[in-house]
Amino acid sequence: MSDAVVIIPTYNEIENIEAIIRAVFSQEKVFHVLVVDDNSPDQTAHKVNALIKEYPERLFLLKRDKKSGLGTAYIAGFNWCLEKHYDFIFEMDADFSHNPDDLIKLYNACAIDGADVSVGSRYVKGITVVNWPMSRILLSYGASRYVRLITRMRVKDATAGFVCYKRSVLETINLSNIRFIGYAFQIEMKFKATNKGFKIKEIPVIFKDRTQGKSKMSGSIISEAIFGVISLKLKSLFTK
Repeated sequence: MSDAVVIIPTYNEIENIEAIIRAVFSQEKVFHVLVVDDNSPDQTAHKVNALIKEYPERLFLLKRDKKSGLGTAYIAGFNWCLEKHYDFIFEMDADFSHNPDDLIKLYNACAIDGADVSVGSRYVKGITVVNWPMSRILLSYGASRYVRLITRMRVKDATAGFVCYKRSVLETINLSNIRFIGYAFQIEMKFKATNKGFKIKEIPVIFKDRTQGKSKMSGSIISEAIFGVISLKLKSLFTK
């Protein structure tokens, strides 16, 4: 049994899923993996099921009926992991934009250094992004500055999706009240953790753009993040 589990949400990640799972399992620290698949047409779940035969005690699959958004996939994963009594619960993308070798850094930040949430950050030490066009770097970095301005959070990479939560954080936040389903979900989780008084520590990582598969970024996701931040802050003012 491991005390740590990595949630990997998937939708059409057949090119990446086997490699990312094997990379996580190659770490010196023993991590379990939960794949939350949104009924991928490319048979991602079928590939995971085949790998479960090789890793029956470490790899798990939660298959959903349809594509319902990143946030709801993670909420489903969080609830599953809490039921299984893991102490450290991770978010990580399937496409190698997050380096599995950095998992131990996030784990140590929470397990040893006293953080409640650790974030693999692209912006805590300059801008550490590889293979993104300048337009996307400016959009992402500008969004992070915008989030800090509106929410007053000290987190420099609020939209980061490479995160470790102690189980106490997820038990304290009312997951059923998380409203955003796109990348604004990442902002909302960090904002609510901050408001609950949890300590968030940013760990510098190098973020690499995917080389296989297609990005899930869309205009509606960006709009949700931009306008959702204002709504999130205003609501917090009236619920304290």
